[in-house]
Amino acid sequence: MPSFSIALTGLQANSVALTTIGNNLANLNTTAFKKQGVNFADMFYQNIGTTGSSAPLQVGIGTRVSSIESDFSQGNLAPTGSSSDMAINGNGFFVVNQAGTNELTRAGNFQLGPTGNLITSEGYAVMGYPSVNGVVNTDAPLQAMNVPTSKTQLAHATTGFAFTSSLDSSAAVGKQFTSSTAMYDSQGTAHMVSVSFTKTASNQWSYSINMPAGDAALSTGNTGTLSFNSDGTLALPASDVTGVTFAGLSDGAADMSLSWKLREASGNSLITQSAGTSATNASAQDGYASGTYKSFAVDATGTMTATFTNGGTEILGQIAVATVTNPEALARRGSNLYAVNQASGAMDIGVAGSGDRGTVDGSTLEQSNVDISTEFADLIVAQRSFEANSKTITAFDTIMQDTINMIR
Repeated sequence: MPSFSIALTGLQANSVALTTIGNNLANLNTTAFKKQGVNFADMFYQNIGTTGSSAPLQVGIGTRVSSIESDFSQGNLAPTGSSSDMAINGNGFFVVNQAGTNELTRAGNFQLGPTGNLITSEGYAVMGYPSVNGVVNTDAPLQAMNVPTSKTQLAHATTGFAFTSSLDSSAAVGKQFTSSTAMYDSQGTAHMVSVSFTKTASNQWSYSINMPAGDAALSTGNTGTLSFNSDGTLALPASDVTGVTFAGLSDGAADMSLSWKLREASGNSLITQSAGTSATNASAQDGYASGTYKSFAVDATGTMTATFTNGGTEILGQIAVATVTNPEALARRGSNLYAVNQASGAMDIGVAGSGDRGTVDGSTLEQSNVDISTEFADLIVAQRSFEANSKTITAFDTIMQDTINMIR
């Protein structure tokens, strides 16, 4: 009797629904898991006659699973404190590679491999754009992202410095004020370089840039005059002080050639004059001693930057982010991985924050988007439907037995 096959299709379809709901619940705590939902459709119909108005009389033969859809809505973003953890805030996927094949993932629970490669928990390499001399080349082919955990960064000689200082306009002529900061030579030796200001006239100070006695045999370009406008802003020099040189350094390092930055990029004076005690609020210089790897971080654009114990930094590369036209059609590979196919469309690979790609949140993981209350409600409905189809089979069996007994 066809009645059995009709109820059987209901059992099969609802069994798929129960399995899908069970899988969703099992992955409630899986990083960046995307829940699935099952859609049913009725099957062919048999014509068993017509009505008096010639309308067809039709009987259905059951149901089937028409689609299993993935819900790619974003899960909650939770901070973890681990620099190797990342999450995409918005649209897109991380690109990972195993044996030459690129696949996609939303799960950013990465880790560092033995050689410093950034990898997934399954060992897939996280892909991105390389950095050459601190500049990311987004036109280059993707490569595995690597963190130089064993690298020593060589010393970088100071070439520029700045002070944010206010000089006392009410100071008597001859009054002195000194600002100083450590600067580094080519071998990474720190030298305390100071700028001594001396009041010479109203709205005018002389300066002298010096190192401690014995650090350098010769210095040039280290003296001059600062003139201020009536509002306390710097009038002269009109540009930065350049050509400050310290030669014959005691440790045998190369001569230091320094530039003193006097204004911000917007043109505002870093050295000003006002009534009140002379003070330096901040200092900056671009040199550092040698140092070893300390940590790394990723910014919103996916740019990875390493920090060294000397305070120096190095741009390592930029994490790639890919989008597809139809993510719901991606093939699931397990281990939080997806593969593209004809239905999903090819990967459109670029950088975070460009196009319709989301940004990257460092030290953060995306949580599963499974809602437990919704799944429990769907579970009850699927369970009741399964039980109803089971009852239908039982009823059909009883009717068949009665029919057989009538024949006997």
